[in-house]
Amino acid sequence: MSSQPDASSKQPNPTPTPPVLLVIAGAAGSGKSTLCERLVSTEAEFSRVVTTTTRPPRPGEIDGVHYHFLTPEQFDAKLAAGEFLEWAWVHQKHRYGTLASSVLEPLANGRSLAINIDVQGVESFRNAAKTNPILARHMATVFIDVPMEELRKRMKLRGQDSDAEIERRMKTAEREVQEAGKFDYLIKSTTRDEDFAALQAAWRGTCERIASS
Repeated sequence: MSSQPDASSKQPNPTPTPPVLLVIAGAAGSGKSTLCERLVSTEAEFSRVVTTTTRPPRPGEIDGVHYHFLTPEQFDAKLAAGEFLEWAWVHQKHRYGTLASSVLEPLANGRSLAINIDVQGVESFRNAAKTNPILARHMATVFIDVPMEELRKRMKLRGQDSDAEIERRMKTAEREVQEAGKFDYLIKSTTRDEDFAALQAAWRGTCERIASS
């Protein structure tokens, strides 16, 4: 992922808004990562949640900017201490997770946050919100729904996956879309600009809900 853009390139909002946590999910190829990065790069209120991983940094990656890089032992210690909102193994090789401090501290300081994770991770956030009033008040979940044939087309056009991998991802997508009804907002994907406009509408709707609560 890219580092945070220069704040001068963002559009300031003349009306103060309450801090919001947008948790964005969707199948591989749904465009959720692109939407998340676009929101962070264009809206002055938003930052990307910096997640944690046990994999080694890739060339150019900076600790604390792209990820919080931890050793497996450090990850285990934080896991045992209950510091993660969610975590998972990826490809049975490395672990990724979201520290509570990476979310709660920025929200307490008035920063809005965006994160894109899988459906399993969203469920972990929901469970955490049951006992955390800050998450319960400021969080909204968003699902990016792409028609299955369009999703298959996008995966093939990317040229990154074998046919077998595409089929595996499609089966995962079919399971994930069954969870779409649990989300606060459902975006029926059309074009990138229309999807982004719908994401902005979800943000505004969440701000209105917080302000009226």
